[in-house]
Amino acid sequence: MSQARPQLPPFIAPMRFSDADAALAQVMRIYDGSIAHLRQAMQDFVAGRELDIHVRACYPLVRLQTETASRKSGAEGTGLSYGFVEGPGRFETTLTRPDLFANYYREQFKLLLQNHGVELEIGTSAQPIPVHFSFAENDHIEGSMDATRRARMRDVFDLPDLAAMDDGIANGTFEARAGDPQPLSLFTAPRVDYSLHRLRHYTGTLPEHFQNFVLFTNYQFYIDEFIALGRAAMADPNSEYMAFVEPGNVVTYRASAAGMAPQSEGNNPPRLPQMPGYHLVRADHTGITMVNIGVGPANAKNITDHIAVLRPHAWIMLGHCAGLRNTQQLGDYVLAHGYVREDHVLDEELPLWVPIPALAEIQVALERAVADVTGLIGGALKSILRTGTVASTDNRNWELLPDNQPQRRFSQSRAVALDMESATIAANGFRFRVPYGTLLCVSDKPLHGEIKLPGMANHFYRERVDQHLRIGMRAIELLRERGMNQLHSRKLRSFAEVAFQ
Repeated sequence: MSQARPQLPPFIAPMRFSDADAALAQVMRIYDGSIAHLRQAMQDFVAGRELDIHVRACYPLVRLQTETASRKSGAEGTGLSYGFVEGPGRFETTLTRPDLFANYYREQFKLLLQNHGVELEIGTSAQPIPVHFSFAENDHIEGSMDATRRARMRDVFDLPDLAAMDDGIANGTFEARAGDPQPLSLFTAPRVDYSLHRLRHYTGTLPEHFQNFVLFTNYQFYIDEFIALGRAAMADPNSEYMAFVEPGNVVTYRASAAGMAPQSEGNNPPRLPQMPGYHLVRADHTGITMVNIGVGPANAKNITDHIAVLRPHAWIMLGHCAGLRNTQQLGDYVLAHGYVREDHVLDEELPLWVPIPALAEIQVALERAVADVTGLIGGALKSILRTGTVASTDNRNWELLPDNQPQRRFSQSRAVALDMESATIAANGFRFRVPYGTLLCVSDKPLHGEIKLPGMANHFYRERVDQHLRIGMRAIELLRERGMNQLHSRKLRSFAEVAFQ
């Protein structure tokens, strides 16, 4: 292999922009050129052509340099918790998929320009794009090569480098070396690309279909009901949702006002993915995504690690829990206002001494949604809805541990409910600055002899799943009406925060 300089697309040096749309267009130009360069080289390599030089293309970057901590007075975004840097210096981040993140990037650029009154620099970074992240949706290139040819890819192309994908910025542990720029975003471009590919794998749907409000559940019953509601919405020409997407990227479009039945495209997969995703799509991406994360904190952390790069406006857990108080009845709701974290999966990223607060905007929306859907108010509402601490454990059979140690801890914490996912989802929302909430439904009371039995469970599910799901969807409607700017508040941002939301 030649040791000559890598084969690169034409280098585009940083240029200054005072207009967000022009800056975005330059990002697209650089990115598209880099991807085209990698794809052509990869096609040649798969076809058997011997490439005697390393092929490389790099991500675009955005840079801002300011000499003051002050923001311009009267700027449109001065009331927001994001869109500005915390002090003088040089700040930058690499960017990817401007086709997917166009609206997001445009907003961040616009706010930086307004708040600081300095130009943005857009150019080619020194961060290589791993060739895997250049593949189109239906490319399965490696499968057409033998093992020897696949091994040679490392000599010819840049492969994913985990050192460029860690979450140090989001975790608050990143420290720039002397002379290096400070970050503008929680995630570097390789970290975003990594998660976009993982989302396709785990949910069976493209990242493009994900909406800005996400519901998580730990039971297929909720997904079955969401599918029924989604298909019903598509049969209604007046629905606010324009499409319903299922795993395999099966898209059903809303019926037309002229009487044309809903139209579908795509193919159902031979088997469901690990955490199937479903999407009720609105034109402005403020629809609803629902994901069945299955059981356990590992899944909950895994999927939220990846959805976080899409910068959703909020995510909410709707699931079942064990009621820990004798006064609770099966089917009662629990609105989490605190969490006991015995899930352990986030202990390294988010120390246990970090509190995970309830967010007022989400709490108010969920409580009002319960009232709206059930029709109950006052004392009648309180009889089925309890606000309290939720404990999440990674031990499904915690009841069987000797000496009642978990029971003692849960009692000391004042927990009213226990599950295996809610604290993880809330903690990762806190960690990634994504507004979060939890509304659970009591499905058993193991401390009081009411355990799940097949007959009881089936009756319970039929009675409560539809109502519970409608409450979650109603809460999202209320949050959407409230406005995004109030959701992304300072509660989730540190005093040394990146500029990008």
